[in-house]
Amino acid sequence: MITEKAPGKLYIAGEYAVVENGYPAILVALDQFVTCSISESAKEMGQIISRQYNNDQLSWRRMGDEMVVDKRDNPFSYILSAIRVTEEYARSYSRALRIFDLHIDSQLDSQSGRKYGLGSSAAVTVATVKALCRFYNLPVNKDQIFKLAAIAHFEVQGNGSLGDVAASVYGGWISYHSFDRQWLAQQRQYLDIHSLIDLPWPDLKIESLKAPKNLELLIGWTGKPASTSQLVDKISLFKARQQAEYRKFLDESKACIQRMVEGFHMQDLEKIKQEIRYNRELLKQLGTNSGVDIETPVLNDLCQIAEEFGGAAKTSGAGGGDCGIVAIDSSADFKSVLKSWAKNHIEQLPLNVHFIKDAKYKVEEYLPIN
Repeated sequence: MITEKAPGKLYIAGEYAVVENGYPAILVALDQFVTCSISESAKEMGQIISRQYNNDQLSWRRMGDEMVVDKRDNPFSYILSAIRVTEEYARSYSRALRIFDLHIDSQLDSQSGRKYGLGSSAAVTVATVKALCRFYNLPVNKDQIFKLAAIAHFEVQGNGSLGDVAASVYGGWISYHSFDRQWLAQQRQYLDIHSLIDLPWPDLKIESLKAPKNLELLIGWTGKPASTSQLVDKISLFKARQQAEYRKFLDESKACIQRMVEGFHMQDLEKIKQEIRYNRELLKQLGTNSGVDIETPVLNDLCQIAEEFGGAAKTSGAGGGDCGIVAIDSSADFKSVLKSWAKNHIEQLPLNVHFIKDAKYKVEEYLPIN
């Protein structure tokens, strides 16, 4: 059996602006994972079993090289897209497609099914791609895994920056500039997947960052899940109606992230904290101008409590609920932040940054597969 995993993520800064081509954000990968295990099936029918979806099960079979799913309505869209794209890539290496069983397990949501906004759809896509690349003995590196997973995720979601996919592939702290998704959609119609993966993608830039040693990252959950797609749709309406204001937001966000990246390069925690605060104000103003409740009252409480103890805090992701993040000096009394959060019914998520080693899958490393 082959097993691969992919971490969840949180946005640190640059939300909303990052959906525009070439605009940056900073993300971090976390030590909670989606795990994908794959084994060859001894039967003519393969199965996909996922604890991520309430132990639901999906049966499928082969019709030539096509994967035929027995159910019309299923919650496995990202998994199926990852299989479809990776097997398309496998065929470009003349791999014979096989029948297999796939098991998915997730730590990114609570056992009661509460969603924390840690990017489970991206993580399950990445984990599935990684497992299948090993299963079919494909010689891939992180860049190729990212592109395969980005294609698979984009073909389901149809929007978004794909920054969460990048965080799940590269791990640690990253600076991410979104690529031109319209270009990808157009090229997908004309290019074979091998050529598409080998091409440089317009505006795409991913840089690993080294955090200052004294940076402590705190994560608080508001208890209220948020719908990213609905919030992004409302911002899109604001973008169409108030283009000048939206362009100003984009430019200020870009400059903010560039300064924050400099803070990482300089190992300057105070500079990073300053830009986190500035990015918070940009997002609050965006929410006011667009009528979108980005920073809810509970998220405001989360941030204000952190500020009282010297932390720099803001919403993470689209806002409207889910999580807030805090950058604070490890020598500060950050435990008092957590106590005050608890009194205000804000739950700390005890997560750490997860780093991924630079690995390249080599065909000979995985032969034979039993």
